[in-house]
Amino acid sequence: MSAYVTVKGLTRIFDVSKPLLNRLLERRSKAFLTAVSEVDFEIEERTTYALVGESGSGKSTIGKMLVGLLNPSEGAVEVEGVNLVTESDAGKIAESRSNIQMIFQDPYASLNPRWRVRDIIVEPVAAQGGKTEGLAERLLEQVGLHAADAGKFPHEFSGGQRQRICIARSLASEPRLIVCDEPTSALDVSVQAQVLNLMSDLKDDLGLTYLLITHDLTVVRHMADRIGVLYLGRLVEEADPETLFTTPKHPYTQMLLDAAPRMDAFGREVPPPQGEIPDPIDPPSGCAFHPRCPIATDICRQERPAMRKIGPAKVACHLAE
Repeated sequence: MSAYVTVKGLTRIFDVSKPLLNRLLERRSKAFLTAVSEVDFEIEERTTYALVGESGSGKSTIGKMLVGLLNPSEGAVEVEGVNLVTESDAGKIAESRSNIQMIFQDPYASLNPRWRVRDIIVEPVAAQGGKTEGLAERLLEQVGLHAADAGKFPHEFSGGQRQRICIARSLASEPRLIVCDEPTSALDVSVQAQVLNLMSDLKDDLGLTYLLITHDLTVVRHMADRIGVLYLGRLVEEADPETLFTTPKHPYTQMLLDAAPRMDAFGREVPPPQGEIPDPIDPPSGCAFHPRCPIATDICRQERPAMRKIGPAKVACHLAE
């Protein structure tokens, strides 16, 4: 398979400084928050690539840069060989972006409460001047709802039904890549399973490519073809699900897996994760995980580890062996 999406050195830095007058009175310099730092990965066509990590690790920021809601501070995002950051041909960028859609985390906030479902679903197509007659009804039936629902408002649906509406909207422009930002986090467990099964079926039927952003390890184990683990904006490990769940190499990945609930380990005693996520405005030197790492040495504190291949996995750890 060919790489449909290539991300190289992706970095995003936010200026979180106080207003100028406050800084002058308090004698403070500007403050910058590094949300994403030099992230590299590839997504092969018709596969699911999952980004996992704790809250604040930069997952959603990467997703927003991929769809164009945020511009990278550094690095490149290539879709089918078109660099969406440096490409000067507006036509090429528009064509590439038309093949990308996003499913947002909150199905309550991402739907306009004043619009009927029909208008919400066809909006991506109408914005490009495409034909919309009967489109909403067909897509609603495709995601397991009824065509008659097109005339209703979002408040008339449950959370799971609203997420299905979001999925229908993302399919309206016939995209090839869908960025799914925590698509089931606001739903209860039984509805989560329904939505994930729907997404899996649509991927097979329509040949879709997914970037799945989640903190739920049980989701990625069954959905993903490749998993990237983020910590403080840095990619620390990348592997296929079988390798990652059976032989995790990075101490942070091991900590995440130990903390996750397991059906086959009832009554087990697991020590809670140690320490807190460092302040991204003032990140640690060297390996960002070293303040919490049980095996950290001097080199971990001094030198940032490069991502290197160990067997079928890629790991950014000096002591991965």
